[in-house]
Amino acid sequence: MTLMGLQVSSTRLRQDAAVRRSRTEAAPAYWADAIVFTGDRRAELAALELTAPAEGDVVVDVEWSGVSSGTERLLWSGEMPPFPGLGYPLVPGYEAVGRVVRAEDRRELIGRRVFVPGARCFEGAHGLFGASASRIIAPADRIATLPELLGVEAVLLALAATAHHALAAGPAPDLVVGHGVLGRLIVRVSRALGGDPPVVWEVEPERADGDGYAVIDPDCDGRTDYRAIYDVSGDSGLLDELISRLAPQGEIVLAGFYSDRLSFAFPPAFMREARLRIAAEWARSDLDAVLQLVAADTLSLDGLITHQRPAADAATAYSTAFEDPSCLKMVLDWSSKS
Repeated sequence: MTLMGLQVSSTRLRQDAAVRRSRTEAAPAYWADAIVFTGDRRAELAALELTAPAEGDVVVDVEWSGVSSGTERLLWSGEMPPFPGLGYPLVPGYEAVGRVVRAEDRRELIGRRVFVPGARCFEGAHGLFGASASRIIAPADRIATLPELLGVEAVLLALAATAHHALAAGPAPDLVVGHGVLGRLIVRVSRALGGDPPVVWEVEPERADGDGYAVIDPDCDGRTDYRAIYDVSGDSGLLDELISRLAPQGEIVLAGFYSDRLSFAFPPAFMREARLRIAAEWARSDLDAVLQLVAADTLSLDGLITHQRPAADAATAYSTAFEDPSCLKMVLDWSSKS
């Protein structure tokens, strides 16, 4: 089967399943099914040996993992810029939710549902990200325990933490560029922290639905007085346009990920005394803050996961996640693994 270059061989899957069954009987904690990117636009579902748990590690049986339409798309396509630890083969993903099945040093965690932002536990494959697998071994201090009522929506916690990290260091946005999941979460987290509803730019008609705020095509917006613009589009060619929309001493926050070189014309930025800020990777404090907002019922994660597929149907899942603009968030379901 081939969709978007994702190679999933039924013969290979049957062979992997046979190997997995024989080996799992001998060492159930040390094997997992995983999505493996083997090169540009090449991926497969394979059985991988896992590094044995070390002191302080937990073993998590994954229920769901999210597909990133940003960094994961770049990893799959080979467009990801050079990054420390990047190489093929690799297990993608940074959003896994599952239950702890082994924790020698933290037995109180056994049976708890947790969020895991990836792992480096795979033999023969890079784990720079490492969440798209049926089983993960990770340090206990990297996971976050979850309320039992928070189910599949918990895969969104990394993106919610990313939104919080971008917002924590600056003013609330009055313009958000891009109405995918991260753009929507920036709006939701900002409002949960007391910010006013911003304007949102979106060029895809399928994503023009707002919730108490305006979602418009940028060509229909004549404003040039935005104080804080948060860009999550990943479009490296937008800076000149965004600078032209700033109020004096306004700020542009780059909260997405950009594969191409960024540049802008200096005179318009100089005239506005524009500020440019890059929001880096979220920290554990951001994740904890988001969990508190969810627990306080001031932040909702509902309605953002639009598609789910069994992990065995990864080919279809990736095709939809990367090609269908109506797909805000694709989730792989590992509960029905063979």
